[in-house]
Amino acid sequence: MRQFIKRALQKTDKLSSAQVNDLLILAANEIDRLETVMDSLPRGILVCDTAHKLILANKTSRRMLSIVSYEQARETIWSVIPEDIIAEFLANTLLSTDKAEEKEFDVDIGGKQCLLSVSVMPVVQNRQITGSLVLVDDITQRRSRETRLRLMENLASLTTLAAGVAHEIKNPLGSISIHVQLMQKAIKEQKEICFNIRKCDLGTMPPSYIQVIDKYLDVVNEEVDRLNAIVVDFLFAVRPIKAEFRRGDFNAFIKELAEFVSFELKDANVHLNLNLAEHLPTLDFDASFMKQAFLNLIKNATAAMPVGGEITITTETAVGEVLISIADTGMGIPEENLSKIFEPYYTTKDNGTGLGLTVAFKVVKEHKGDISVRSRKGEGTVFTIILPTPQIDRRLIVYDSPVSTEGSL
Repeated sequence: MRQFIKRALQKTDKLSSAQVNDLLILAANEIDRLETVMDSLPRGILVCDTAHKLILANKTSRRMLSIVSYEQARETIWSVIPEDIIAEFLANTLLSTDKAEEKEFDVDIGGKQCLLSVSVMPVVQNRQITGSLVLVDDITQRRSRETRLRLMENLASLTTLAAGVAHEIKNPLGSISIHVQLMQKAIKEQKEICFNIRKCDLGTMPPSYIQVIDKYLDVVNEEVDRLNAIVVDFLFAVRPIKAEFRRGDFNAFIKELAEFVSFELKDANVHLNLNLAEHLPTLDFDASFMKQAFLNLIKNATAAMPVGGEITITTETAVGEVLISIADTGMGIPEENLSKIFEPYYTTKDNGTGLGLTVAFKVVKEHKGDISVRSRKGEGTVFTIILPTPQIDRRLIVYDSPVSTEGSL
């Protein structure tokens, strides 16, 4: 069709006015068809001329980049994009005549955090650069799938080690703990003999060194308990969960959890805010497993605020699901670490096991839910958990039959 229009335009002086009119209609239809195809593409496409003025932006690109309006061929591409980081990237890339492939940006689209991939390349026609092409892809779901797949592969490989860990580490730890307690019992008996029978003074032998040994044994006990907790977390992370689901009020669950952690948060100078939606649908969940997941998230949030701060737990209702967010005012997570935080053994803490968020991830997945994180360094972190509502609480979409307009025309 385009070739036909091009040949016809070369003979306009030989065409009648009716033929010229038909030709213009054909050209307009062809343009409409191309614009429709462009707007139907799931990929954002922007075209600018050699002066970097925006000529074309399809519907997907306008939605992804929050472009409200633009004057064709009169405004630079970066001047119409409200997201400063992307606008600056395009300005630097285009002005330096560089190419860029799949540069990633974490942006907010309609209140939802998304990961965009932006590529810049020249438009070449007849061996000459006639402008630039900008391609925008929403890779949020793809990256999420890749992360989930990597997590499941890591968890699967860890499962084979669970039995060996239980035998080689947990049992010896139990034996050490028992013998330390026996030693402490023996020391206590010696203290009683010395003080009550022999009437020894505190500064004489043997009480002085007995007290030192007792102190060291307390340290050993603490370390045994810490190692045991690590082993328990590891086994929980790799063993299949046998959850017992019961239908209940999730808001009530969160209130009980808030009461449980209140003293610990007070000691850490952390204030807990609850922003719970009214009339929240009941959910099917295992309270013990869910409690462990939320405690891990709250513990992480508290650790991110060493001098204190705020944690806000919010619940809200969506279609067929409930959203629970845990937001803190802490240090935030660097962008390059966001894709790794649910992986086993990944931690930035000196004494962290790297299994707390893995456990939370596993618990949420067992509840057929999803968990995501949104964070920027220095701006705090938000974990969002999405849980499905039971089928009985899901509302059917009401279909209103079209009102007949017969006789009204």
